[in-house]
Amino acid sequence: MAVVTRSAEKLTVDEVCDELQIARSTFYDWRQKGCGPRCIRLPNGSLRIRRNDFENWLLDCEAPS
Repeated sequence: MAVVTRSAEKLTVDEVCDELQIARSTFYDWRQKGCGPRCIRLPNGSLRIRRNDFENWLLDCEAPS
């Protein structure tokens, strides 16, 4: 049986925006267009982004050299 391990670290929208140096509106615009990082919606409605999902999304955004 395979066990999937996930990073326990979850980022807030503000933390992602700070790391990327973008406005919150840009983050939500990307989400609306379906091109932002994968998010988790908590029962209170707030969003979290798993560190692993964020890192993988960044790799996918890299331009080919």
